[in-house]
Amino acid sequence: MAMRAATTVVAATPRGLRGLFSTLTSTSPFVPPPMTQVDKPSPAEPSTNLFVSGLNKRTTTDGLKEAFSKFGEVLNAKVVTDRASGYSKGFGFVRYATLEEAAAGIKGMDGQFLDGWVIFAEYARPRPLPGSPPPGNNGSPYGRQ
Repeated sequence: MAMRAATTVVAATPRGLRGLFSTLTSTSPFVPPPMTQVDKPSPAEPSTNLFVSGLNKRTTTDGLKEAFSKFGEVLNAKVVTDRASGYSKGFGFVRYATLEEAAAGIKGMDGQFLDGWVIFAEYARPRPLPGSPPPGNNGSPYGRQ
């Protein structure tokens, strides 16, 4: 009779990996930290300068200018390239003549394919002042704390 009671207790607990990782039977004092919202940067102010990300490594400045010129007069286009290889770093900038054309460029090209890759277009943020800490690290030299 005692043997039969012992087997029913063993059968009631999960076996294998499920038993090892079960949160129902955990006696660990660890309590995970509460979930916090990650602060997303606010949208950039509308400007004639657009930031374009997700570019193919073989995308050229001429190709970027040609793709965005369908939506207005492009004053300047620049694909940021690696100094050693000369290939695109995957992002660039496009400057339009007016805010309306820049808005049309974002609406027309954001989420579209260029050279086989989906690209993303948004208003460019101004460069931070030299010597100021990058946004998001709260002035700490050790990153987010």
